[in-house]
Amino acid sequence: MRSIEHPEVSSNQKSSNYNSGFNPRIATVSRTTGETDVNVTLNLDGTGNCNAQTGIPFLDHMLHQISSHGLIDLDVRATGDIEIDDHHTNEDVGITLGQALAKALGNRKGIVRFGHFIAPLDEALVQIALDFSGRPHLTYGLEIPTQRVGTYDTQLVREFFVAVANNSQMTLHIRQLDGINSHHIIEATFKAFARAMRMATEIDPRRASTIPSSKGVLGG
Repeated sequence: MRSIEHPEVSSNQKSSNYNSGFNPRIATVSRTTGETDVNVTLNLDGTGNCNAQTGIPFLDHMLHQISSHGLIDLDVRATGDIEIDDHHTNEDVGITLGQALAKALGNRKGIVRFGHFIAPLDEALVQIALDFSGRPHLTYGLEIPTQRVGTYDTQLVREFFVAVANNSQMTLHIRQLDGINSHHIIEATFKAFARAMRMATEIDPRRASTIPSSKGVLGG
């Protein structure tokens, strides 16, 4: 199994992300099956540095959107049976990314918890609302007009977000408000997801170290 060094986290990075006084939120998760070998390292309090090598160029492009617009330092290395198709690698990257998010968030004390964003990309307009509730759920409302973008099967967009939502224990709603170009619709989705996740995972200084729930517990 490959070893990946954790990204450096400076005090300036932490304070710029409202995480001053909290431990760096960094996680590494590996997943190996008979079909794939995936390793993800992320830093929630990063600056948007990304290294994505999944063997699926369009997925790499979308992971860069998550990193850049979510200000997450992200290192994703994956090998899989892409000679068959991209399904297993795409899904297992989503699973491992979701697990790394959950691990980095820990008990989720102090986070804003909710996030939302509407991202335009030319004619496309996509809305994301999410909640790190501890209750995994996906409502998926994209209508992508073509079966492929380049060599990427557009059905895999839903499979990626199912995997992320389930394994990060996130409630996620994706709604397409407009759009006719498949690439634009998908990229607007990933950008909106990144910005909504950035909002939800930031530290709320007024909440300090408490669980962001009136029940005092998430997931119930």
